Amino acid sequence: MRALCALVILAVGIGGQAARAACRDDQAVFRFDGGQAQFSIEIADDPAERAKGLMGRQELASGAGMLFIYDSSHEVSFWMKNTPLALDMLFIDETGAVVRVHDNAVPFDETPIPSGTSVLMVLEINGGLAARIGLKPGAEMSHPRLDQKIARFPCE
Repeated sequence: MRALCALVILAVGIGGQAARAACRDDQAVFRFDGGQAQFSIEIADDPAERAKGLMGRQELASGAGMLFIYDSSHEVSFWMKNTPLALDMLFIDETGAVVRVHDNAVPFDETPIPSGTSVLMVLEINGGLAARIGLKPGAEMSHPRLDQKIARFPCE
């Protein structure tokens, strides 16, 4: 009986941590038609970090990504200079809504990849992953660096 009680308490504790996971700076949680996805992320929030991005990286874990965060919402453009990985780019507005997904950006390609509209954040993940799991425009991200008063999927 004590073992069962300990297991239930542990399960409740894990559930509580999972509910708060969306509020961790190193995680991005998405909800969308068909499910939810969570990524362990690195943050690029200053000009030098954003300029370097994932350049030179030979691999990226399937549940990982890099979240580029800007001081204010505006149109942005990315490229794949010195980036050997194919990447998906999720362009995210100030409410946390995914407004555009660029699938499978070509490694080393210097062709600009524009956001097409004002965004506050861009998440780069492994190429093809967004389509495989159903992440597309309209998905909503939960992250503590969004203004929680206007976020579509606020932190708990």
